Amino acid sequence: MPDASGKPGAASAIAEIEAVVQTYFDGLYEGDVAKLAAAFHPVSHLYCAHQGDVLDVPREQWFEAVRQRESAAKRGLARDDRILLIDQSGPETAFVKVACQLPPRYFTDYLVLNRTDAGWKIVSKVYRFDARD
Repeated sequence: MPDASGKPGAASAIAEIEAVVQTYFDGLYEGDVAKLAAAFHPVSHLYCAHQGDVLDVPREQWFEAVRQRESAAKRGLARDDRILLIDQSGPETAFVKVACQLPPRYFTDYLVLNRTDAGWKIVSKVYRFDARD
């Protein structure tokens, strides 16, 4: 059945994408690698500008860093994560821009998701951050 946009199932796809992003936010804040693994596809990578080049971090390498740091939740840090934009270009591809924080770092993430047999999964994350006192 079409939704208000006229696309069949578009509203439910957006809700599914939002749920994946919320799992990402929760995993990031709580330092919960199981939640992050539920949101990120096993072949996913993270990218950021680094010293005039691009740093490419495979999912498992990032998970190891998450395991080794104290979570924002345990540190009692403020939580402010939000979806800024969702652009679904088809039934299997979406782009989500988010803002989140692990003070003193404040991030803008660009997440690319693909719909798989297991549902929507983040396949790449390109991010930047500002460090503030």
